[in-house]
Amino acid sequence: MMRWPEGSGRWAAWRRRWRARLSLRPGDLLHDATYRRLWTSILISSFGGQVTMLALPLTAAVLLHASPTQMGLLTMMETLPFVLFSLPAGVWLDRVRKLPVYILGESSLAAIVASVPFAWWMGWLTMPWMYIVAFVIGTVYTTAGTAAQIVLTQVVARERLVEAHAKNALATSGAEVAGPGLAGALIKLVGAPLALLVDAVLLLLSAGILRGIRVVEHRRPRADAHFWRDLQAGVRFVRSQRLLIALAAAVGLWQMCHHAALVVQILFATRTLGLSEQAVGLSYMGMGGGTILASVYGNRISRRYGPGPCLVLGFVICGVGWLVLAVAPANSWGIAAFAAMLLCFSAGAVLIFINFLGLRQAVTPEPLLGRMTATMRWLILIPAGPGALIGGWLGEHVGLRASLAFAGTSVLLVAAVAGRHPVIRNVRELPKLENVEDWVGAEADVRPAGE
Repeated sequence: MMRWPEGSGRWAAWRRRWRARLSLRPGDLLHDATYRRLWTSILISSFGGQVTMLALPLTAAVLLHASPTQMGLLTMMETLPFVLFSLPAGVWLDRVRKLPVYILGESSLAAIVASVPFAWWMGWLTMPWMYIVAFVIGTVYTTAGTAAQIVLTQVVARERLVEAHAKNALATSGAEVAGPGLAGALIKLVGAPLALLVDAVLLLLSAGILRGIRVVEHRRPRADAHFWRDLQAGVRFVRSQRLLIALAAAVGLWQMCHHAALVVQILFATRTLGLSEQAVGLSYMGMGGGTILASVYGNRISRRYGPGPCLVLGFVICGVGWLVLAVAPANSWGIAAFAAMLLCFSAGAVLIFINFLGLRQAVTPEPLLGRMTATMRWLILIPAGPGALIGGWLGEHVGLRASLAFAGTSVLLVAAVAGRHPVIRNVRELPKLENVEDWVGAEADVRPAGE
């Protein structure tokens, strides 16, 4: 076999080509050390999240033999804190530094997920314990998750937010490709509860990386700040923006469909398709493929067709995936359909959220980011709880396929309406930032009712 000398022209050209492919293009966000540190933290946290995403529902479905209704309640308990606490959390976040809240949230999640193997070892693990764990996780996401979204706007220029969200999705895609298979093998080796200890360690590592980030945060606190008036300012700002209202309605209905399908998909995989914990983990690798595709091409699609149409495309892809699984046979083709559904879901979700997050952040003044983010999360997650209960009820009284069919059909109807809505259809680029002085004086003045 012929070998090229180390210094030969062909070998040098080959090395240059590969170095060019692997190197970052000039101006890439990852050249920025602060964003690169944030991105690394997201990557590590995402690997741990893959373990929790599989281990928590598998613990409930396999170890505790949860019914579809109980799975619906478990999912609802994680979304309930958003409804209860999002609005006051937004007011509070606009008064404090966001990065420390984000770091504390990662550390708190480590303790929460570690409580499951502890309870299992002590013989205390029951579905009520799982409900409490889900509620506390949701509470942390309500505050720290909102803070994390705002921290990104402190690190990245607003005109590059869609690009940043796409890169963040790419960070999670690596975890979604390798994570589920490793998580499934780990769960098979030590059991679902003990596997959660890995997530706890990774969350602590992520928190440690975040501690090294330095951000500049402009806060102008008022001596006469008033909680309810400030809360009203955030709600009134969202209400005044036709784009934000349209996005909240569309993405909120998508969340309802997503949670209706979410509560039954593990049950469908283990009980209808007969998959083992490791096989479920391998199937979830399809999510990584979908995330990679949407992360690589999502920003290009958004720039070419506009953030609005790109978001609607995400709805369609998710709906097709759920409908395909709803009619899939209980054999090898059904297993392939399960993996394909996960691929469609992750690709569609990335297309939805890189545009949804970029649009709402681009239009909001910095002093209102916390309240806007909290209000939008509140609005879009109100339908999630009912969606989980609908999915659980349909799964238990009609069949698991009925929940998937409901989710797929409903989200395609949402896509049809959103695609014809002029406010969403006509968004071809990120909107201009609202004038901060129109909405906030020093921090949270409320615009008079007549304006």
